[in-house]
Amino acid sequence: MGSKEAPFIELPLKIQSDPMESMHHHEYENRLPDGFEDYYREQFGPRWPQLLSSLLEPSTRVDRLNAFFESIPTPPANSMDAPWSTMPGVCHAFRVAHALHDPRRDARGLLETYRMDPASMIAASALEVQPGDRVLDMCAAPGGKSLLLAEAMGDAGRLVANELSPTRRAKLKTILEDYLPGEQRKHIQVTGHDATRWGLHEPDHYDRVLLDAPCSSERHVLGKEKERARWKPGRSKQLSRRQYALLCAALGVCKPGGRIVYATCALSRLENDGVVERLLKRKGDQCVKWQTSFPEPFVEATEHGWRILPDHSDGWGPMYWSILQKRTGAML
Repeated sequence: MGSKEAPFIELPLKIQSDPMESMHHHEYENRLPDGFEDYYREQFGPRWPQLLSSLLEPSTRVDRLNAFFESIPTPPANSMDAPWSTMPGVCHAFRVAHALHDPRRDARGLLETYRMDPASMIAASALEVQPGDRVLDMCAAPGGKSLLLAEAMGDAGRLVANELSPTRRAKLKTILEDYLPGEQRKHIQVTGHDATRWGLHEPDHYDRVLLDAPCSSERHVLGKEKERARWKPGRSKQLSRRQYALLCAALGVCKPGGRIVYATCALSRLENDGVVERLLKRKGDQCVKWQTSFPEPFVEATEHGWRILPDHSDGWGPMYWSILQKRTGAML
C-alpha cells in the first residue's frame, strides 16, 4: 500500500464567484424537488441547512494558467492576486474578480487561461500523473481535467480522453485544440466508447486512470428548473450501479501497481464512498486504497476518500475523490 503526505502549507482566501444570480434558501426552498431535503438531511444532519444555502449560491471558479501558452503567463487583467504557491493542483490558478473575461491567445492561437472549479483541479492532480505515463480519462468532457493530465504527462506519454456523448465529445475536442499545441495533441486520442466495457479490450494497459463519473450533480440540479423537476429519491441508487460498472472497468484497464482516481461532484454517499466500498468488498484482492492526507476541515476525509463541500470551502465543489492502487499481480 502506497502513502504520501500532501505538502499543503496554507489555504487560499475566499475567491470571487461567477456573478450568476444567487439563489437564496428562503427564495427557493418551496421549489426544491419533493423529498430532496429529507433525503440529504438524513445524510448530513444538522449541517444540511448551511450546506443547502451554500449550494444555492453561485459556484466558485478560478482561472488556471495554460502551461503551453507561448509567453510567460501573467495574471489576467481581472485577477485579484498572484498564483497560489502553496496548494498542489491549484498553484497555477488565479482568483477571479468577475466572470466577464476573454483569455488571451498566443501566436499559435492557444488560450492563456481555463476557468474551472478549483476542487476539480485538486481531484485530478491527486492522480499524480508522471511524464511518460499512459493515461486514460474515462469520462473526459468538458476537458479541464484532461488539460491537467496532458500537462503532467509531458511529451513522452499517451492520454486517451474518452467521452460517450457526441455533443460533449465535440466540446472536449474544441477545448483540447484551444489549449494544447499540435505536437502535444499527437500524444492524445479522443474516443467515444462505452467505458463500462473498456476492460474487455485493454486489460492492464494504463498507468493512471481518471474516472470522473456521471453523477447526481446536485448543485447543477438545484440551478436548473428542468433538472429539479426530474430529480427523484431513487436517482442516486440508479446512478451508483453505472458508477460501479465504470469503476470495475477502470480497475480492469489499470496496470498492476497503477493508480485510479474515482471522482464525482455528487453529495450522496451512495455515489461516493458507497461505490468504492462495494468495489473493495468484491474486488479487494485486486486493489487497495492509496493513503495520503489533505488539510481538514477544508478538505474532509471520508471513509474511503475525501470531499470538498462549498459550506466549508468558500464555495468550492462539491467534489469527492478516492485514490485506489491496483495490486501487483492482481488477476481480473
